[in-house]
Order: sequence, then C-alpha cells, then structure tokens
Amino acid sequence: MGIPDFAGLAAQLTPQLIQIRRHLHQYPEVAYEEVETTRSIRVWLAEAGIRILEVPLQTGVVAEVSGSMDGAIVALRADIDALPIQEETGLPYASRISGKMHACGHDFHTAAVLGAAYLLKTQEKQLKGTVRFIFQPAEEKGTGAGQIIESGALQGVQAIFGLHNKPDLKTGTVGILPGPLMAAVDGFDIEIEGIGTHAAIPEAGVDPIVAAAQIVSSLQTIVSRNISPLHNAVVSVTSIHGGSTWNVIPDKVVLGGTVRTFQEQVRAKIPEHFRRIIEGVTAAYGTKISLSWFEGPPAVRNDERLSRLSVEAAKKAGLAVVVPVPSPAGEDFAYYQAAMPGSFVFIGTSGTHEWHHPGFTLDDRALQQSVHYLAEAALAALAALEGR
Repeated sequence: MGIPDFAGLAAQLTPQLIQIRRHLHQYPEVAYEEVETTRSIRVWLAEAGIRILEVPLQTGVVAEVSGSMDGAIVALRADIDALPIQEETGLPYASRISGKMHACGHDFHTAAVLGAAYLLKTQEKQLKGTVRFIFQPAEEKGTGAGQIIESGALQGVQAIFGLHNKPDLKTGTVGILPGPLMAAVDGFDIEIEGIGTHAAIPEAGVDPIVAAAQIVSSLQTIVSRNISPLHNAVVSVTSIHGGSTWNVIPDKVVLGGTVRTFQEQVRAKIPEHFRRIIEGVTAAYGTKISLSWFEGPPAVRNDERLSRLSVEAAKKAGLAVVVPVPSPAGEDFAYYQAAMPGSFVFIGTSGTHEWHHPGFTLDDRALQQSVHYLAEAALAALAALEGR
C-alpha cells in the first residue's frame, strides 16, 4: 500500500467540512432528538459512496469502509448531540433553534469523523481491513454509547479511537495521555425528611434545612479526609430544594449533585462515605434521610499501545503532541474502552470559553489536522493488529 497524501486531501476537504460543521451548528438537536442530524449524516456519507450499516438505532449512524483485503476492524467515533443552552456567541452561523446549542463541539467531532471517512474511502482498494465510523447519539446523557454497543454496531471491532475538542489547548496541538484522561461520573439525590412547623417554633418540628446544611458541609470532608492525596475526586452539591416561604420550616429538603473520580477503588468507596455521613446526621438531628445513587460512565482510560499509535499518527498529521491535564468532566466513550482497547485524545481548538458555556466557540482550522489524525490513527491500528 502506497503512502496516501492525507495532508493534501484533508486540506482540499476542509472548506466543505467547515460548511458541514457550521450547518450542524445552526441546527442543533439534543440527546435522542438528533433526527435531522442523523438524516444529514446519512446523506453526506451516501454522496461519498460510503456504506451505511443498518443497525437498530432511533438516531445515530454507523458506516464503514472495507478494503479489498481481509484484516482487522477498527472504529472511529463521533458524538452528535447538542445541549439545552441558549447560544450567546453572536456568530453569523449561530444556532437557529431557540434554547439549543452545540456548546460542547460535537458538531466539530461529527465533521472530523466524516472527513476521516472521506479520506479513508480514497484508500479503499489498498486498505487491508475495515474502518467503522460511529456517529453516536446522546453522549450528554451518558447513555448513547451503551445504545451503540447494544445495537451490535461494534461487533468484531478490535480498537476504537475518539477525540474531543479542548478550548484551552492551542490549535495545532493534541493532548495524548495513556491511562486516565477523564473522570468517572456518578450522581446522587439525598432526600431529608423532617417535620414542618412555624419558623418561630422550631422545637415543635424537625428542621431538614439544618440537617441539609450539615450534610453539604460534611460531604466536603470525603475528599479532604477520606481520599488519599495521591488520588483524585470531586464531590459537588449542585442543587438544594426545600421550603417555599420565609416563616415556615419545611418538612422536606432534597439535595442533588455529582461525584467525579479517576481511580476505580476510590469510586467504589465513596457511596459508603455518603451513607456514613447520612447515618450520623440522621442520629444527630432526628430526620429521615434516603440516598439515591446514579452510576454513570467510568473513567476514560487510554490503552498504552494505542496511545503510542496516537502519538505517531498525530505527528504525521502535523500536530504538536502535549501532555494534557486530566479533566474531571466525563465521557461515555469510556463504555467502549471497557469493551475493547481505545484511545481518546484532546484536540486543541483555541476556544474562548470552556465546554457548556453559552459563549463557547472553537477554531475551525483545527478540522484539517483532526481529520488527518483520525485517518492516520485508523491505518496505524489496522497495521498493528494485522495477523493478531
């Protein structure tokens, strides 16, 4: 197989891919509503002659390019959903859908994997093996990857690659890190039941607000006093609901929040610490307290061998490789990595704001090297897996 001119081809494709990215940006669809996004992706793939696999998905697309010679199967994944955020960028191609925005750059990811599919299609006759393209719904819900796996779309896949734009990295750089890159994501609700009473007669009731305040304060000691300083964890209470007026102690308060961890042994212990704190507050204040725990994606944990291949691919694509700071944000790409080796990288996009901000922007020029990188990573993985 000759050496493909991916750099030149990616440069030629970039204006088209920027148009695609901006079209997606104008018409964002949130998790499980990506109907028009799915239709558009199918059209763009079909126009390029790329085979679309019919899998049992309500939204999302799976396609592949297969070479004339048998070989391994590797996958490239993009997420396609937007967020329920009102855009405030003022861009000429800003969202036209009120209250919805691609504020995490999934439109960029979609265009990048689509571009990689276009590049690899040009090498189809020389390709030894198959590259499968996963356009996944509902990443923001943390459940889309599970649907892809359940659909059978990854049957036979031996390695998977993905990327995420990173606003605080400069365009032209890529962050590659073997091991944990993004955190496991868990959520919780704590319902505190007391006895309502007049605010002037607190002794006649059981105050759930005081108990809630004690729980919020005590939860912070989990990280500071129960987790090794050599490990990582974040415990955040993000909502408090209780009471409706100034002179009534309510009968119930509900707390909600999230926990982020990188080490599985830390993740496993934290619910136990929650329960111990709740039991103590129950005994001290006389409230009835229940804990609901919502387990989300595990940590994104990059395979060492594929990380090395990613470094080689990035250099071929002209990207400067840097060591990124692990992010406590979560990604359901981790579910794929639980099933097979995977590599997930941060592509620098010189953004103005962090993910999920209404003013979030990114540099479209990062598309060219992202497309090139993904195509090179797929070829490198097919070569490395040959004969295994």
